[in-house]
Amino acid sequence: MQLDSALSWLALLLTRGIAARLSARLLKQFGSPDAVFKASLRQLENCELPAATAQAIFKKDALKRAEKELAAIRAIPGCQLVNWTEPEYPQTLLQTYDPPVLLYVRGDAQILNAPSLAMVGTRRPTLYGTQMADRLARELAGRGIDPAPENFPIRNRIVAGMPLGAIIVEGAQYSGSLITARLAMEFGREVFGVPGNVTQAVSFAPNLLIKQGAKLVTCAEDVIEELPTPVRAALTKLEQPEAEQRNLLVAASLSGSGQKIYALLSSDEPRPIDDIVERTGLNSSDVLATLFDLEMQGFVRQLPGKQFSKVLL
Repeated sequence: MQLDSALSWLALLLTRGIAARLSARLLKQFGSPDAVFKASLRQLENCELPAATAQAIFKKDALKRAEKELAAIRAIPGCQLVNWTEPEYPQTLLQTYDPPVLLYVRGDAQILNAPSLAMVGTRRPTLYGTQMADRLARELAGRGIDPAPENFPIRNRIVAGMPLGAIIVEGAQYSGSLITARLAMEFGREVFGVPGNVTQAVSFAPNLLIKQGAKLVTCAEDVIEELPTPVRAALTKLEQPEAEQRNLLVAASLSGSGQKIYALLSSDEPRPIDDIVERTGLNSSDVLATLFDLEMQGFVRQLPGKQFSKVLL
């Protein structure tokens, strides 16, 4: 029985008793999922498989389940499976000690082999962490790097193994950020830390990593200068003004009320609307109209509770 290639890969991984490492061992021994399913029961048992698992493979027990799963995948626009024998499979991930044999991909699979960096943090980020992640991602993407969120250990292994390095923005003492950083180091990837406020629990992970030797980063250049020479040479050299210069340019382009409000706001701590009205001396309707205009231009961000902060540029 000749199986659809994607179907056979999926059926193998969905077979009862087949873990990721066991599927990898079978594939290395037989060469392909089709060959695994064509193997005799004796051949499968000789692989030191549990009897129930060998029987499940021999009988193709997971075939129906795989057909249903594959139909669901193909019903999603741009969704596909990429196995580790295909050129689209990320080669950096293939070089790790325990790569997954099959990836679910949504979007352009060619991008998987483009230079990339992982950015990880906490599920409860501070305003500072969100701003720094936004800024670093924007700057790195502008240079031609793709910035790459219970299954956390498996996911973290992929996040750490695919990119050239991992940027740890925030993370508490027992967060997944530290797991990702540890895996990145095991895979020989660069680890970067965004320094945080030492009084904040979510600053524990990046600050600890920096103390242990991770590269301290505050801008895209700090990351780029640590990347392999061929990657640095391939990146587009875009001269960008420093954040302070950009903020000055923004302020100069604003109206009187806009300048006053923009100068009052901070990117670190949000300011409530009542405080802005009091400190600027403007009436509330003018303040709200100006803030709305600044928000539409991407200079100001509104947070819950009618609080506003400056966007890091």
